[in-house]
Amino acid sequence: MNDSAMRRRLCAAALGMALASGVSIARAAPRRHAVLTLAGPGAVVSYPLMHMAATGALAEHADRLRFRLWQTPDQLRTLLVNGELDFSAAPCTLPALLYNRGMPVRLLNISVWGILWLVSRDPAVQTFEDLAGRELVAPFQRDLPAVLLDTLLAAQSARGLAPVALRRTRDGQDAIALMLNGQADQALLVEPMASLLLWRAGQTEGAPALFRGQSLEQAWRAAFPAQPSLPQAGVMAAPRVAEDAELCRAVNRAYAASARWCVEHPAECAALVRDHLPHLPQPAIETAIRGTRLESRSAEAARPELEALYRLLADRYPQAIGGSLPPAGFYAP
Repeated sequence: MNDSAMRRRLCAAALGMALASGVSIARAAPRRHAVLTLAGPGAVVSYPLMHMAATGALAEHADRLRFRLWQTPDQLRTLLVNGELDFSAAPCTLPALLYNRGMPVRLLNISVWGILWLVSRDPAVQTFEDLAGRELVAPFQRDLPAVLLDTLLAAQSARGLAPVALRRTRDGQDAIALMLNGQADQALLVEPMASLLLWRAGQTEGAPALFRGQSLEQAWRAAFPAQPSLPQAGVMAAPRVAEDAELCRAVNRAYAASARWCVEHPAECAALVRDHLPHLPQPAIETAIRGTRLESRSAEAARPELEALYRLLADRYPQAIGGSLPPAGFYAP
């Protein structure tokens, strides 16, 4: 008998003795955390995380979940560097940028596929092509919505449409104020800001009538038929938990379940969200949920769509993703 066969027989004998003596042989318990911190911006992508924290998801892995809002990508970077969060919602370009700059985060999923809406004072302005020769207020600077908008408008100009005059604002609240005061005619807003603008216009005496037009995602499908799906935001794992595959899979499952709950119960989800965003009226939050394509898919499953977007950005705006496509290990199953 060779050494390999002898080792197998010894292992089998040891296993038999353990079973005969009643010793329990079970998979090691997952590592427990006293607290896991979930984070995100005040956008629809964060709502399932809020639901997870409120309902005590991940009970096998953590005694408590908490949710923390962040306002800017720079604030998120600071929280990551300081080790103050474990998982965060983010636009899909940000994890790629962080990874390519040396921070070993992992993208867990993509859940938001449509969140940017055109709002106009003119009911005839229904599509982005209708914006030709007009001014558009855009509260985006160097983030993903700005890159997507610039790419879409460049494609329209290449087809001979008159250019759109972009009026950049500091943030969504500034864009809303300009629209309500009649100082702007069109704006592109991310949910829930688009729904908030329409709600305020309906509640404010003397405010101009406003109309919801096309989503940027609808216009994108027409301009780039080779990439009809537009991944925009999802959840990433911070470096300190990115290699815990079991925990990451559990977060993915819990997030997908909470996303389905939000879609199926928009009124109840909106009430929960107001615990974190009390300045937003519940009807506007509910409308934002109904108007957002919230469908969670693992990053590995969404990798073809993500890489198609990353390639486009690498050609036109490489700084948005840190210059190159992330490797296969960046995409969590």
